[in-house]
Amino acid sequence: MPFRSWVRTCGFSAVVLLVQPGFCQTKGGVGTTGATGTTGTSGATGTTGTTSTGTGGSLGNTGASTTTSNSAPPPIPVLITGRVLLEDGTPPTEPASIERVCIGVTRNEGYTDSHGYFAVSLGDEKGVFQDSSEDTERPMRTLGSISGSGSSTSSGMGSGISGDRRFSNCDIRAKLSGYRSQSISLTTHRAMDNPDIGVIVLQRMGKDEGTTVSMVSLAAPKEARKAFEKGLALMAGKKNNVPEAEKEFQRAIDLYPKYAAAWTELGKIQAGRNELVDARRSFDQAMQADPKFLGPFLQISLLAMQARKWQELVDVTDRAIQLDPYEYPQIYLFNAVANYDLKHFETAERSIEAAAKLDTLQQIAEIPHLQGLLLVQRHEYPAAAERLRTYLKMAPDAEDAALVRTQLAQVDKAVAQNTTTTVGPKQ
Repeated sequence: MPFRSWVRTCGFSAVVLLVQPGFCQTKGGVGTTGATGTTGTSGATGTTGTTSTGTGGSLGNTGASTTTSNSAPPPIPVLITGRVLLEDGTPPTEPASIERVCIGVTRNEGYTDSHGYFAVSLGDEKGVFQDSSEDTERPMRTLGSISGSGSSTSSGMGSGISGDRRFSNCDIRAKLSGYRSQSISLTTHRAMDNPDIGVIVLQRMGKDEGTTVSMVSLAAPKEARKAFEKGLALMAGKKNNVPEAEKEFQRAIDLYPKYAAAWTELGKIQAGRNELVDARRSFDQAMQADPKFLGPFLQISLLAMQARKWQELVDVTDRAIQLDPYEYPQIYLFNAVANYDLKHFETAERSIEAAAKLDTLQQIAEIPHLQGLLLVQRHEYPAAAERLRTYLKMAPDAEDAALVRTQLAQVDKAVAQNTTTTVGPKQ
C-alpha cells in the first residue's frame, strides 16, 4: 500500500510550514468578583454578580448594575533593530528570517530587507513587519504571547518599563538555509532601551554547497533586483497581488535571464494555477541558471511528490540533501516516502530517521506514520503501533486518519497474536 502524505506550503520557501496550535491563542485579562460574582479566567468569560464588575478574555455577562472593565493595559511592544551579515561582511541576497527563541520555543518575528537590516516589534500583535530601509510590508507570523518567559506576561503587569522581563529568557537569531546564526540574548533588554542590538553574523555550515541564496543574484542589474523585490512585496501580507507580482518577476527575468530566484517565484505562481508544465520549465530554468540554488529543487520535489513520480523524487531529493543536509526535514521525509514506495526499505529508514532528528519540535506528523509502516515491514509490531498512535494524536483530523486507524487495528491484532503465540494459552 503506498504511503500517502499531504503538504502545505507558504512564505518565501517551498518547505512545509507547520504552526503549533497551542501558540495561536491570545489571552484575555482576569475578571474580578463582587459579593456574589465569580472569577473570570484568562482567555475565558468572566461573570459578574449583582454588585460586581469584571471581564475575562471575552465580554462578561452583566448583573443588575452597570459594569466596567478591569482589564490591565497591554504590555508595551519591544522594538528590536539590527542587521544580518555574512562572514565576509556582505548582506544575504535573499531575506533571512528573524527568530525569537524563548525556552526552546521558536517564533518567526520578521525578515531582513535587501540590505540585511531588520526591525521587529516583540509583543506587537499587528502581524506586520516593516522593512527598515524601504516602504515595503513583509509578513510576520504572529503566534500570540508566550507566557512563562517573563514574570507577568498574561496579567498585563509587563507594561511597566522597570519590571518588563517578558523576554528575559529569550534570544534573537537569524535563519537562512545553509548557515549558522549567532544568538543575541534579550536578558537585559527593556521596552525603552536602545532598540539596536547590532550585527548578527551568519556562518557557512560545513562544506555544503547549497543555499536558499542564489549567488547568481549578486550579478543581477539594479533594475532587475528592484523588479524582483517589488514582486516579493506584492505577494506579501494582505496584498497578495499575484497578477502584478507575476509581471514583476517576468520583468526581472527579461532584464536578467539568469535570475534564478525570479524564475523560482514565477514557477511557484504557475504551480499555484496548476500550470505544471510551465512551472516545471521555470524551475528547470532556475536550476540551469544557478545549479547550487536550493529553491527550485524544493519546488520540483513537491511536484514529483504530488505526481507520485517516485524515482524522480528520489533523484531530486538526493541532490537537495547533498546541497544542504541540515535545514529541511521535509526533504528527508519526501526521500523516505519515495524509497518506501519503491520498496527500498533500508534507504527509507535512514532518511526517515534523519527527518526525525531534524524535526526537533516534532511538528511533522507524517514522520511517525512512515516510521510505523517501516516498523511493520520489520515485524516490530509494538513499536509500529506506538508510532501510528503518535501520528493519530498529532493529526486526528487528517484526511487519511481513518486509513491509519485501520492500519493500527491490524497492527494491534498482530501484537495480540504474537503475544498469544509467545506466552501460550493458560493451563
